[in-house]
Amino acid sequence: MNLQPLLDALGTQEEAARALADDLRGQITELQDHLREAETHLEHLAITRKTITGLADRLPAAPPDLPEHPDYPQILAVFNEATGPLRARDVGEALGHELLPKNIEGTRAKLKRLVKLDVLTKAETGSFTRKQ
Repeated sequence: MNLQPLLDALGTQEEAARALADDLRGQITELQDHLREAETHLEHLAITRKTITGLADRLPAAPPDLPEHPDYPQILAVFNEATGPLRARDVGEALGHELLPKNIEGTRAKLKRLVKLDVLTKAETGSFTRKQ
């Protein structure tokens, strides 16, 4: 019996398997390199997050977005100059509004909105102060 054709076929398969194994080893090396890069990037992101979190309490708070109405910046200016709590009537008067009940109620509604936005606080019934 002639074993040479069988050994040749076996050699061909062995070469193909060796080539496949070499190719897979190359892919594994390349994937390990990519994995190391990704892990390094993750470490850097974690360090950045930790640094930012540590500094967050030192940064000034961003002012809240005020509703789009010309009275709101003026109201805040009135409270910046005030030395104590103000009532809606006081704010309306400082803004130069006519002291009619409807105008006072409109000002009170704006003051309550600023309380909801955490810009002002309600000092006592009907009185408002700037949040510290």
